[in-house]
Amino acid sequence: MRAAKTVLISGASIAGPALALWLHRYGFVPTVVEKAPALRTGGYKVDLRGDAIGICARMGILDEVRAHSTDMAGGSYVDSRGRTVGELPAEIFGGRTEQDDEIMRGDLARILYERTRDDVEYLFGDSIASLAEDADGVTVTFGSGTVRRFDLVVGADGLHSHTRRLVFGDERQFKRHLGAYISIFSAPNRLGLTRWETYHARPDKLISVYATAGERAGTAKNCFVFAAPAELPYDHRDTAAQKRLLADAFAGDDWEIPRLIADAADADDFYFDSIATIHMDRWSRGRVVLLGDAAHCTSPASGQGTGLALTGAYVLAGELAAAAGDHVAAFAAYEELMRPGVELNRRFAEKFAKEMTLSSRRKIALRMFLVRLLPKTPWKNLIAKKIRDEIQRASTAVPVKEYGTAACPAA
Repeated sequence: MRAAKTVLISGASIAGPALALWLHRYGFVPTVVEKAPALRTGGYKVDLRGDAIGICARMGILDEVRAHSTDMAGGSYVDSRGRTVGELPAEIFGGRTEQDDEIMRGDLARILYERTRDDVEYLFGDSIASLAEDADGVTVTFGSGTVRRFDLVVGADGLHSHTRRLVFGDERQFKRHLGAYISIFSAPNRLGLTRWETYHARPDKLISVYATAGERAGTAKNCFVFAAPAELPYDHRDTAAQKRLLADAFAGDDWEIPRLIADAADADDFYFDSIATIHMDRWSRGRVVLLGDAAHCTSPASGQGTGLALTGAYVLAGELAAAAGDHVAAFAAYEELMRPGVELNRRFAEKFAKEMTLSSRRKIALRMFLVRLLPKTPWKNLIAKKIRDEIQRASTAVPVKEYGTAACPAA
C-alpha cells in the first residue's frame, strides 16, 4: 500500500486549519475546501484549557491567542427589572486555571488561517459533491465540477457534516438532541458592558449578553438558550426560519429581551442550532476520517468542543506521521487515543445541558442564592477549586504524546 501524501480537508473553521498546519509540518500536502465564500469570523467565545493550551504552544500560536484573550472581568445575574442579584469574579465565573484562556472562535479561526494560508491550498466557495474510493486513493468531485485525486479525505465540517453524510449516512442516526437550542449573534452593546457578561434566567430559558476585551466599540454578543425536549422541524441552512423560531421562543418575555431579540434581524453572523452530541461507532471508513464535531460533537454545553478539535487535529496528524502515512494504522491509533476523552466530555455535556435552562422559578431562585453566597463563604476557594478540577479532568482527558516535528510520510 502506497503511503498517503495528499490530504483533502473539508471545513475551514478550527479543526481543519489546525490539522492542515500539522500535516504540512510533517511533510504531507493538505488542501482545505470550505463552502463559505470566505473565512467565517463570527461565533461565540470558546475555552482553551488543559491540553489545548499546550497544543497551541506547540503550534506556535499561544502568544497570539493570549493577545486576543477575551480578558473577561466577571459576570452577573439580573432579575426582570435589571437589578443585579449576584455576581462573580472571572476566576470563579470562568472556572479556569492561570494557564487556561478564552478567545472568540472567529479570532482563533483567523489565527490558524493566517498561519497556514501560505503553505496550504484553500478552496473557498466550494464543497465536496461526491467521493469515489479505490485501492490507491479517493476521486473527489467538487460542487464546482472540478475532479481531483487525493490519498485521504478528512471531514472537519462540523455538527452537520456533509462528509459524514456522504460516507456514513444520514445525520439522524448519529445526532442526539440534548433538549435545548442555542443562538448567538453580534449586536449593539445595549447594556454598556465592558469585559463583562450579564445573565438573565427564566424558566426553561437563559439569556446572556457579553462584551469582551477585543469586541468592536459599541458591540456585544447576544446569546439565547431555550429548552425544547423534542427537536424542532427546520432547515439548518434557513437563517430566516431560525430567526422566527428564536423570536417565537421568547415572545412575550420582559427585561431587555424584546430589544435583544430584535437585533437578530440585522445580524450578519447569526447562529442557531440544537445543543446536540454526535455518537458514532467508528470515525473512519476506508480512506475517509472524521475530525472534531463531525466525528464526536460534545456540544457547546461541554465547553470542550474547541479543545477537542485542536487535540484531535494534533493526534490525527501525529499518528499519520508516526505511521509513515499508513492510514489504516493511523486512524485506528487516533480513535483509540481520542475516544475515552470524548466520552468523558460527552457525559460532562449531558450533565451541564440540563443545568443551562432551569425548569422553575424556585430552581432559579436557589441558584441566585448560591451565586450571592459563594463570594462571601469562607469555603469559596475550595468550591472554586472543585469546579476547576472537574473541568481540568475533562480538558486533559486525551493522552497527548510527543510526535516531534521531523516525522515525514514515506515517499
